[in-house]
Amino acid sequence: MSIKVLIVDDSAIVRNIFTNELSRDSEIEVVGAAPDPYVARDKIVLLKPDVITLDVEMPRMDGITFLRKLMKHFPLPVIVVSSLTPKGGELALEALEAGAVEVMCKPGKSYTVGDMSAELIEKIKAASRVDVKRALSNPLVAQERLSLARTTNKVVAIGASTGGTKALEVVLAALPANVPGTLIVQHMPEHFTHSFAVRLNGLCAMEVKEAEEGDRVVPGKVLIAPGNKHMLLRRSGAMYYVQIKNGPMVHHQRPSVEVLFNSVAQYAGRNAVGAILTGMGADGAAGLLKMKEHGASTIAQDERSCVVFGMPKEAIKLGAAEHVLPLEQVAQKILELA
Repeated sequence: MSIKVLIVDDSAIVRNIFTNELSRDSEIEVVGAAPDPYVARDKIVLLKPDVITLDVEMPRMDGITFLRKLMKHFPLPVIVVSSLTPKGGELALEALEAGAVEVMCKPGKSYTVGDMSAELIEKIKAASRVDVKRALSNPLVAQERLSLARTTNKVVAIGASTGGTKALEVVLAALPANVPGTLIVQHMPEHFTHSFAVRLNGLCAMEVKEAEEGDRVVPGKVLIAPGNKHMLLRRSGAMYYVQIKNGPMVHHQRPSVEVLFNSVAQYAGRNAVGAILTGMGADGAAGLLKMKEHGASTIAQDERSCVVFGMPKEAIKLGAAEHVLPLEQVAQKILELA
């Protein structure tokens, strides 16, 4: 059976592009399009879509308000498609808080229709497998903040995708201010990662920032890979730092968890802890195995607590994960291993 998709966007051009691009995939059927939430509401009842793509900046009712109403009365997997701006990044985070499964950006100067359509197709297929009602009825609960007796020079590397923004919030909020230097790849577009880092910095005990070229990896600091750039660990003597670079997508992703984990395996080896969290696809699975083979301790999130059991499942299948744990136990295990 094909995945039924409803497109909600006030731009007729965007609705046409999305309809044409998505219709090329045999597993997807675009059942309708709506210019605003009021028309969308009627079409949802009539057409019963499996997945909705939603613009957040629309007339009559904004996308966030509509999303909250939808999650309350008619929960469905929603992929928010936002403009590639700082404001778009903030709205995207609000959408994830309101129950959206994924966020992505509209095609623009640095983001072609071809890139967008390939990514959107992948996200729609992943979103169609998400049990939104279960996710809403089992909200992630903040854990009590843990403590670390002494600082260490270990390096922690974490990868996440679909469902990862909330999962990372749970893990990082439970970690202490003197957490080992931590590197994170969360699949998000540029600008969105900056907004995400700012949000986490306000919630967590340690410093959280979007990574910049040459940033040092030190205790008490968490670096988030910037959207549309790869982040790699490098070493100079006893000092660790990050390299931010362009390059081809890996597993359809930039930033890629695989790229980060491979560099951590090479430069930190047994001095590292790796964790792979909720997300679609296989990005990071082979990299986590490489980390394990180089002596690092490795963790995968378990199926029950994942929004999408894709990346952790592939890592477990490869034998890359020494510990398979529910999300609420990941922070504690990171500290034990560090």
